[in-house]
Amino acid sequence: MRSGISEVGITENSNLGITERRWRLALTGLLAVYGVWCGLTPSRFHLPDALNLAIHETGHLVFGWGGDVLTALGGTLFQLILPLAFVVSFWRNQDRHAASVALWWVGQNFWNIARYVADARAQELPLVGGGEHDWTFLLATWGKLDQDLTLARDVRFVAWVIVAASIWLGVKTVGSGKWEVGSEK
Repeated sequence: MRSGISEVGITENSNLGITERRWRLALTGLLAVYGVWCGLTPSRFHLPDALNLAIHETGHLVFGWGGDVLTALGGTLFQLILPLAFVVSFWRNQDRHAASVALWWVGQNFWNIARYVADARAQELPLVGGGEHDWTFLLATWGKLDQDLTLARDVRFVAWVIVAASIWLGVKTVGSGKWEVGSEK
């Protein structure tokens, strides 16, 4: 049997035992705390950053067929597409909590992207393998290089919204902390 919040299509598997619900809620709480730390310390290394960088660099290869602009943008696109694929997969398989965790990863990637965008003019971040800074090239191509910090601020805002939504979704799907006595499985 499933219970749900019909207006947003959230369902909760009522077959989850109290222990699994508590672990899922604990994970959501951990992601909330870690997410705030990630958002408040954008210049620090965060646990997912190494994985995100590998995905970003792979994106340049995946989109390399599309010319200079798409190749440069491909790193950022793939950095978002891959975790979004997990969101969609988990959502379609009715595991809304897992989808919320993957959505948190999307938000964390937006913070990572904002840091890269903000560096477009300064170019202080070390680049993998040298080469040209993606966002310097992209913003210069689009005539927006002088707006790098404004765009980065907006991307950071999107990150906060996505991370907050992922935490809300995580709590809602676990049952908002309403444990059913005797549901331990």
